[in-house]
Amino acid sequence: MSAHCCDHDHDATAAQANSPRYRKILWIALLINFAMFALEIAAGFRSGSVSLLADAIDFFGDAANYGVSLAVLSLGVVWRARAALLKASSMLAFGVFVLVRAGWVASQGGTPEALTMGAIGLLALIANVSVAALLYAYREGDANMRSVWLCSRNDAIGNLAVMLAALGVFGTQSAWPDLAVAAVMASLAIWGGWSVMRQARRELRAGRLSQKPA
Repeated sequence: MSAHCCDHDHDATAAQANSPRYRKILWIALLINFAMFALEIAAGFRSGSVSLLADAIDFFGDAANYGVSLAVLSLGVVWRARAALLKASSMLAFGVFVLVRAGWVASQGGTPEALTMGAIGLLALIANVSVAALLYAYREGDANMRSVWLCSRNDAIGNLAVMLAALGVFGTQSAWPDLAVAAVMASLAIWGGWSVMRQARRELRAGRLSQKPA
């Protein structure tokens, strides 16, 4: 009975992943994320904000993740789990990079432009909330689908943090609010990557066992 239920859940998840609607949503998400990457990378260097640069790199990583997801949607559970492991690794790497970058900026000094941070942070929030809303119905899928949802959700939280950092920078005229937000974004990426990696490993083991001859 329980085995039958698990098979039914797996079939339902596969059907969701292969639906034309889900593919269309991933394409929309990919285009939005790549456009925001280009905008934020320019704004981050212009304003001197490490949290904007971190968010720009995150947008690029998400665009790549959506591309990987589109490539493996029609493949089996083992390949989808492998793709999820790749994306989880990129989330973890992003978190470590941001922490290192924040430490380097702290040692160099300087204050970012609060107005640019706030304006770009608001635009990024609108973009990520829109993508997260489109992906909300697929948040409980397999590790690959879950990683896509987590990326969008974490990005929206990160955008709110960037806007708060802009207020902090404006009020204190120091870089510390910006650096604190960068650390929060890094923590979210590390936690999300670890969560997806654990689920992907479970699915990978289950998929390999199901492929073994009886």
